[in-house]
Amino acid sequence: MGMWLNESSTDDFILLGIFSHSPADLALFSMVMVGFSVALCGNVLLLILISIDPRLHTPMYFFLSQLSLMDLMLVCTNVPKMAASFLSGRKTISFVGCGIQVGLFVSLVGSEGLLLGLMAYDRYVAISHPLHYSTHMSQTVCLQVAGTTWAFGILDGLIQMVVVMTFPYCGSRAVDHFFCEMLSLLKLACVDTTLFENVLLVCCVFMLLLPFSIIVASYIRILGAVLHLHSARAGKRALATCSSHMTAVSLFYGAAMFIYLRPRHYRTLSHNKVVSIFYTVLTPMLNPLIYSFRNRDVMGALRKGLECCRGGSQH
Repeated sequence: MGMWLNESSTDDFILLGIFSHSPADLALFSMVMVGFSVALCGNVLLLILISIDPRLHTPMYFFLSQLSLMDLMLVCTNVPKMAASFLSGRKTISFVGCGIQVGLFVSLVGSEGLLLGLMAYDRYVAISHPLHYSTHMSQTVCLQVAGTTWAFGILDGLIQMVVVMTFPYCGSRAVDHFFCEMLSLLKLACVDTTLFENVLLVCCVFMLLLPFSIIVASYIRILGAVLHLHSARAGKRALATCSSHMTAVSLFYGAAMFIYLRPRHYRTLSHNKVVSIFYTVLTPMLNPLIYSFRNRDVMGALRKGLECCRGGSQH
């Protein structure tokens, strides 16, 4: 600990990380980095396909492009720093860098939570009210929806970043996490943070439970509409889509609720660190696979892109 403090300025924080150099932790670190690489490649590829293929210029794929952008930014906010600290042994992060991590992380998790709720509503309108879909989900509405999710997330992130980074940290600056996670930082503050933690709980209820309720209500309505479909094949396809979407949603919201909506005396930092991997790496990795690459339109766009690349290389 003394060595880390000597190589840092008094404003620096120390990220204790999640992995040791034992064989088991090295294997887990490798798995996390594979997940990071898959998330990076999958989301970049999806963004490219949606932008270049006219068939994917629809409201559903517009929302998916926003989800991919959020996931891409989310994995790049914390994982590269975690990997660099683990591989180099330099565990310090500057005060400004820590604040940026807090702001970006809260903004992206909040925005993604709201977007997932609105995407579920979009699917409900498409399946239950197909004749009115084009009016309900016009280009203007889609832009307003996406802008609202980003705006709420960024506002939430800015407020929480400013409050957390203005608390005095006069003792240990060793953050027991692999990134500047808010609850871990609050444990280091040398003032009573109970009031802010209660406000944080209210914000989390709004940012997590509200969109999750919209998702559950939308999928219940979707399942009701599916049961009335005359085509058994269409019903099976819709059910498969709903179940895979709910898997991704459950991972994201389940992990976030586990960390931020539990009573204080049930919280343990070791559990929080492990669960944080779910929505910093696993969810961004699974989202493009679950939402898109099982989709015929996306796979058709991918095949078309590969054929164009092959044709270009032959010429």
